[in-house]
Amino acid sequence: MLHWIAAARARLVPPAERHGALLVDLACGAGLFAEHAAARGYRHVGFDLSPTALPQARDHGVLVARADVLRLPLPDAIADVVTAGEILEHVTDLPAAVAEACRVLRPGGTLVLDTIAQTRAARVIAVTIAEAVPGGAPKGIHDPALFVDRDELRTLCARHGVAVRLTGLRPSLVGMVLWLSRRRASVRMVPTWSTSVLFQGHGIKEAGPR
Repeated sequence: MLHWIAAARARLVPPAERHGALLVDLACGAGLFAEHAAARGYRHVGFDLSPTALPQARDHGVLVARADVLRLPLPDAIADVVTAGEILEHVTDLPAAVAEACRVLRPGGTLVLDTIAQTRAARVIAVTIAEAVPGGAPKGIHDPALFVDRDELRTLCARHGVAVRLTGLRPSLVGMVLWLSRRRASVRMVPTWSTSVLFQGHGIKEAGPR
């Protein structure tokens, strides 16, 4: 499912407007997002703490560095796009993670994120059910206490100049049927009105005072 979510994330990334435009990929992991974002035309820089994942990301064409998303080795306002895919539900300091993502984003730049909501429905689906399904989520990969409060996320982003819009995300029902019957290799994730389980965020950083 990570590939499906990465493809949906890439659809929120606008095409690069200039040569050398920079996309900063927070918690890039093994670089799954790179193949979906490549056509957008950015210089793709990824940060992660996993020493085993970073070489795989490099093989996907990502310029990688080992770093904590709470302390990025980047100057202010350098990135045209910052993506935070499937990471905010794992950080122990959400305000610091959001502040750092917004710090490195230039005015007019795009913030794209996806994460899991702090709801009972999310705990049931993303933990209880996902861990019980064969081939599903590894047991213990999610700590429900770290799932993201949507109002808090909006407030944090706004505090740092990004008015973020949240949209729910779910697998296409037809796609799931075809995938379960092994007639399709992947499933398209589609927007939904409910943000109570998995959701995306998209926003533009406002210009500073003139």
